[in-house]
Amino acid sequence: MGRLGVDLYPHQAGVSLREVRTFAKFLGGSAANVAVAAARYGRRAALISRTGDDPFGAFLHDALRGFGVDDTAVTPVRGLPTPVTFCEIFPPDDFPLYFYRLPSAPDLQIRESELDLARIAAADVFWVTGTGLCQEPSRSATLAALAARHAARPGPDRTGITVFDLDYRPMFWPSREQARAWYRTALPYASVAVGNLDECRTAVGESDPVAAAAALHAAGVRLAVIKQGPAGVLASRAGERGTEQVRVPPVPVRVVNGLGAGDAFGGALCHGLLAGWDLAATMRFANAAGAIVASRLSCADAMPTEPEVRDLLREATHA
Repeated sequence: MGRLGVDLYPHQAGVSLREVRTFAKFLGGSAANVAVAAARYGRRAALISRTGDDPFGAFLHDALRGFGVDDTAVTPVRGLPTPVTFCEIFPPDDFPLYFYRLPSAPDLQIRESELDLARIAAADVFWVTGTGLCQEPSRSATLAALAARHAARPGPDRTGITVFDLDYRPMFWPSREQARAWYRTALPYASVAVGNLDECRTAVGESDPVAAAAALHAAGVRLAVIKQGPAGVLASRAGERGTEQVRVPPVPVRVVNGLGAGDAFGGALCHGLLAGWDLAATMRFANAAGAIVASRLSCADAMPTEPEVRDLLREATHA
């Protein structure tokens, strides 16, 4: 549930948008990318979002269906254009984003009255993002979906696999403090939280990975996944027998476009959790999936299959 739009990525790397002459058009948006990534592994995936009632919106429906993602809960908003996002490409680690989502984005117009709460509650994995909390009516809809899922699941495992992608984008919020307040409202409904160090600072006021994981556990999250860029990933799982922590280094690749790597990681994380893999195996797989997308231009179109990820893991092992 969350962001959906059109990505326009330049064919010319290493130059500003002022100088770019041609672009490629792709499906984009973090929630949509994660759904596509999960579908690549044969998982049944559906997206809750909205588009403009325009040709770009029609393109996104075509793309979702082409990727095997159920788009029945993606509806048009009259009067708002489908969002467009441009990026600049300065490998290996500078990829500025320019969001065109004013006066509001359709995906922030998701309303509680439109939600199929029974379907949300029954899903094996439910994925929401911090961006969905930045504005009404999406904020209330997101919290209602989380609450309905929580209420429908009795016993100690009330949330099932409910993933909160911290996804902090400062341009969408009046302040970091306001984002933190709403993140803290959502966190108790999540069993898994995923974010980088800056996003953890927003959510729980901690940017040290171990301290951030502890703070996320204190907020009710069982599995905290802290992405640290070149330092790899820390995954921390709290359980009855204490806390299990694993650290996984990044998989080296030649970076073409780092955007979308986190969403590839997210789809692979869902796949590993559903498959019941151990924590280290899940993190290695997710890291490799993210590395593959970082080595390609696009996001959704670049999401790998399981054999591609396995091949990269074997190559990395024997390197």
